[in-house]
Amino acid sequence: MKQWISLLAIPILAIPLLFNWQAVEILKLKTFDALVQTPEESGWFVTLDITEEDIEKEGGWPFPRRTLAQIQVDLINEGAIGVGWVIAFPQADRMGGDKVFATTLGYAPSVLAMFENPNGNYPPTTGTVILGDGIPVEAYKSEGVLGNVPVLAESAYQGIAVARTDVDNLVRRLPLLVQTEGGWTPSFAIEIIKIIGGADTYIIRTDQGQITELSVPGYGEIPVDNLGRRWVSWIDTPTTTLAEKNVAGKFVLVGVTAKGVMPQIATPVGLKYPHHVQAALAESMTVDVPQIPGASSLYQLLILVGVLSLTIVIIRFSPVTASMLGVGLLYCMQAAAAVILARNNILIDFSYSALSMTLISVQEFWLRFGEQYKLRQQIKKQFEHYLDPRQVKQLQDNPDLLKLGGEKKICTFLFTDVRGFTNLSEKLPPEQVTDIMNRVLTEQVKCIQAHGGMVDKFIGDACMAIFNAPLEIDGHEKRAVACAQDMRTAMRMLQKELPEPIAIGIGVNTGEAVVGNMGSDTRFDYSAIGDAVNTAARLESATKEARVDILIGERTAMKVNQAWLHDTIEVKGKKEPLTVYTI
Repeated sequence: MKQWISLLAIPILAIPLLFNWQAVEILKLKTFDALVQTPEESGWFVTLDITEEDIEKEGGWPFPRRTLAQIQVDLINEGAIGVGWVIAFPQADRMGGDKVFATTLGYAPSVLAMFENPNGNYPPTTGTVILGDGIPVEAYKSEGVLGNVPVLAESAYQGIAVARTDVDNLVRRLPLLVQTEGGWTPSFAIEIIKIIGGADTYIIRTDQGQITELSVPGYGEIPVDNLGRRWVSWIDTPTTTLAEKNVAGKFVLVGVTAKGVMPQIATPVGLKYPHHVQAALAESMTVDVPQIPGASSLYQLLILVGVLSLTIVIIRFSPVTASMLGVGLLYCMQAAAAVILARNNILIDFSYSALSMTLISVQEFWLRFGEQYKLRQQIKKQFEHYLDPRQVKQLQDNPDLLKLGGEKKICTFLFTDVRGFTNLSEKLPPEQVTDIMNRVLTEQVKCIQAHGGMVDKFIGDACMAIFNAPLEIDGHEKRAVACAQDMRTAMRMLQKELPEPIAIGIGVNTGEAVVGNMGSDTRFDYSAIGDAVNTAARLESATKEARVDILIGERTAMKVNQAWLHDTIEVKGKKEPLTVYTI
């Protein structure tokens, strides 16, 4: 039943993958954040921060367009190969500086940002080439953009500065193009790459309705996912200021870092300003960045089924072995993810499989713990009154030593009977008789446990003990005989404290018997049955006629040097007389 519970967990744990639950997606993305390494900066880009001090110096924001024109000229004079303004200019300059700024934008390749706005306005589609099967492409769709005034838009390239977030509201995958009602709008970063590559167009390759690749003539292919997204490597792009202008040989991305002007964007590496995000995206197109394959959900499902199937096998081992194998499997999954990322630049998620493996392992170990606890309690309840506490602990620690249900085993059986109790019952009150009987049986139990035997049962004033079951003990024949001798001594010592005389008869015999749980489905006891058991009982009965305290069977006597031949006797149930010994 417990195995079916573990097997049932596989389809249950697969449900979050099939339905792309948000928590699973977040776990996957967080894992990828930890796996992805940040490469070195490319040397192509620098960000320029318009700071709080700059705005205070100019008397507030926005700057007049003539001031921006001067900044543009200064950057070009300092050796910038191009300028990207991650600032939108949707309204005309009240001071009439738009034409001046537009003129300076033409001095060097420049890109103006457009930001998403649900206004239904889109710039015209230009420089877009689509190669594919003609099926409508599934991609990021825009509801409109906040564009720039025409005089500026005509003097520079325009790209949409997108900051779409993942399910955990962090930016880590950004689209390089956005689909509009009339075509496509390239991203701000694509326009920068076009400038670096000296191209006027970019090419979109599609297959079965999905984007498979973007490329820029003169620059090369830019791998993307099926939605046209690129994983952002948060490269630490150098930063400069208006006072420094360290921009020689760089493409400059200009933005505002003064408080209250531009919103900061949440990323896996902290809050960043829009121009820093666009710089990181542009940097990510100059290096190999990892990609999540389109069939990642299928890969995750296959990995999950394989890992959980292996887990169900592993947890059948001992807890220590299973734990070692489980930890090894977790390390293997982590290593596999790292190898796939290093060799193929592909992000494959093992985190959910590892979590599911842990959940199933915890569940299975809990079930096994409950099962073991119940078994330990059962063993304690069954044997705590009949075995030495050390033996009970040994059985609890290793229940395999106890084979329930019955097995053939060679054991030594000891029967006792205290003679004289009938006389005591007639002369003494019942309470006193009970007290005496308890003291007598207690002494016997002490002797049995001291020699490693098990008290099987009490029958009135008689006792039955087994040596070599349920635990195997060396020299069980000698132990049983030594126990009989100690019992005889104990009874003689106890006799001094009793008001009436008593005597004890002990029978010891060795042989094969069936030992185990005996009884019905609802009530059973650990005991033994067989001819060797019956013979031990007959030997005890014969001690009175033989006029000795102890009678030992021949097989037992052969293992005990001190025993001597006593006689041959006839016992009930035996056709041939038995050779018996005493000590």
